[in-house]
Amino acid sequence: MPKQEDIRHSILIVSGSEQFEATVRRALKGFLMVDTRKSAAMARRSVLEHYYDMIVINAPLPDETGEQFARDLTEQCRASVLLVVPLEVCQDAQSRMADDGILVIPKPLSREQLDTAIRFLTSIQNRIRRLEMQITATEEKMEEMRIVNKAKFYLVEKQHMTEDDAHRLIGKQAMDHGISRRRMAEMILEDW
Repeated sequence: MPKQEDIRHSILIVSGSEQFEATVRRALKGFLMVDTRKSAAMARRSVLEHYYDMIVINAPLPDETGEQFARDLTEQCRASVLLVVPLEVCQDAQSRMADDGILVIPKPLSREQLDTAIRFLTSIQNRIRRLEMQITATEEKMEEMRIVNKAKFYLVEKQHMTEDDAHRLIGKQAMDHGISRRRMAEMILEDW
């Protein structure tokens, strides 16, 4: 059963086998969006048009082995990639794909292997999302600091205030007007 945060993930299954597709779909029951494509060419177009968190490839594909497609995906998008290959080539494929961050598992698939791989890849995507949110929050905070500092500089230069007085003024005016310090700083700079 997927966790609440996992349900938001979008997944692409690339496989020429309807049986494989059905097996993976059962493991992904409850996820936000599960698309399927029959070939690498169709999947490449789909990746250009849609965002996917995870891409599951059943190799070989009807139009290529799937390995180069998996590598291309890691360069083009931030999706986690699961490559499912025949047992006899699995070890070689794992060693070739490991440096690209592609998870390789053998087929025939067991339900446990597939569940473990899906949980692993969704946990990676969840961590990436959390990190992106932290980065965005940090960038917004830095932008706010830049604007407030610019307004303080203006008050120090044009109004002959000390930096501490300018800082207090921006904070007090923001509180008095019920707006953020950033918005107050922007208003001061608009008058400049």
